[in-house]
Amino acid sequence: MRALRILLIVVVILGGLFAIADRVAVNFAEGEAADKLRSTENLASTPDVSINGFPFLTQVVGGELDDVEIGIDDYEASTGNSGEKIRIDGLRANMKGVEFSSDFSSATAATATGTATVGYDELMKAAKSEPTEIAPGITAKVIGLSDGGNGKIKVSLQGTAFGVALPEPVEVLSSVTVKDNDVEVVADGLPEIGGKQLAESRIRAITDFQQTIDELPGGIELDKVEAAKDGVEISVKGSNVRLAG
Repeated sequence: MRALRILLIVVVILGGLFAIADRVAVNFAEGEAADKLRSTENLASTPDVSINGFPFLTQVVGGELDDVEIGIDDYEASTGNSGEKIRIDGLRANMKGVEFSSDFSSATAATATGTATVGYDELMKAAKSEPTEIAPGITAKVIGLSDGGNGKIKVSLQGTAFGVALPEPVEVLSSVTVKDNDVEVVADGLPEIGGKQLAESRIRAITDFQQTIDELPGGIELDKVEAAKDGVEISVKGSNVRLAG
């Protein structure tokens, strides 16, 4: 019995040492992965990287990590327009089946899903914010975007009639969807401006717009989008996503 107790104590101690070693190794790996991702994606700050699953060391031996979570607070995506950028806030991505090379210089995830937010101030970059003539003597421009409730965007327009600003903004509820790599904002109905119902094509030239969001980390792409309090919440997804290398 004494020998059995000693054996059990040794097993417990060895198990504890292995667990400690495993946690030390995963913390080191997370730091290295974060630094590599910052360099690869040219990020302004170091992202958060969490390698889930236990034990970590056996995953390393197998050459594949089950589950990796990445968080990037601020990411500048391409708008596809002469080098202009759009800021993506709070990008959180969950990577499954992450295979890495033997020298750890490259890693690819089988699948990836995630969420992020594009603030209304950023989305305004694509809106028609300069006065545009929509009828003889009548102009309109977008002066603001906000949450319209029920997943809609409220587009606020400022109109002028013969050089005189209309006393109140005209507000339009719009649907927001994803088409390819574009966030599309389309008015649900057409407003009257200056007491007139104008030609649909002229109104939609102001109310409707698209914003390309491209070159997201690792090649992930837009999946879904919905208006929310502080901006549009986007879902992203991808397959064979390169995290480094």
